[in-house]
Amino acid sequence: SLPLDPPRERGTSITPAYEGWYANPDGGFSMLIGYYNRNTKEALDIPVGPNNRIEPGAPDQGQPTHFEIGRQWGVFVVKVPKDFGTRTVTWTIVSNGEAQSVPFTLNKGYPVSPYKELGMGNRPPVLAFSQGGAKVTGPPVGVSASLTATVNQPVAISVWVEDPKAPGEAEAPPALLGPVAKVATVSFHKFRGPGKVTFDKGRIPVDQEGAMISAAATFDAPGDYLLRVQANDESGEGGFGFQCCWTNTYVKVTVQ
Repeated sequence: SLPLDPPRERGTSITPAYEGWYANPDGGFSMLIGYYNRNTKEALDIPVGPNNRIEPGAPDQGQPTHFEIGRQWGVFVVKVPKDFGTRTVTWTIVSNGEAQSVPFTLNKGYPVSPYKELGMGNRPPVLAFSQGGAKVTGPPVGVSASLTATVNQPVAISVWVEDPKAPGEAEAPPALLGPVAKVATVSFHKFRGPGKVTFDKGRIPVDQEGAMISAAATFDAPGDYLLRVQANDESGEGGFGFQCCWTNTYVKVTVQ
């Protein structure tokens, strides 16, 4: 599909999206990656394999297998070594018979600063999955919590949220559309898994620092699932174009 094609409810493509790269403390680099599902009413499940692969290396490099509608920002990272140089990582998604491949490089035009917005000093929200638990912020780096559940029985996902401002830190620019929560908006997403996942609250506005919020997830089939929990501050989806400041992390759920 061309970008100027009229929107289609079903039957069209999903395109990988490169947010950019950033340096890691060990000297290597992380490539921050999202996607755009052009179908306006068709979420798709595409297993890792010929139709959902990353090259070179193993086809499974942490990418989603469930693709929600619309643009999803920075949902996983691919780490590359410090001597990666001018090499390329390519993600290919085949949906509805249409193949879309995007190469990712350490091009000098694509550095991002996902932990601190350089112009405004904004930082992403901080999440934890228990009071006093391990805190996560910024791009996804692994599984932050593990839960067990029973088919068709809701399980609670509880999240502690704050969006601290450093001394003298400026506020990020306001989001383009609609009112925003005072602290953050937390959303819940299926990332991988064999069945359908429904949330009683897909998006929860958080108006108090250090608040504990909860959403219930229900699974219609047994198996192992990864859920993605995302927190956006006032900079909105995609960080108002600055690739900062939002937080993504994963929750593993084993459903019996």
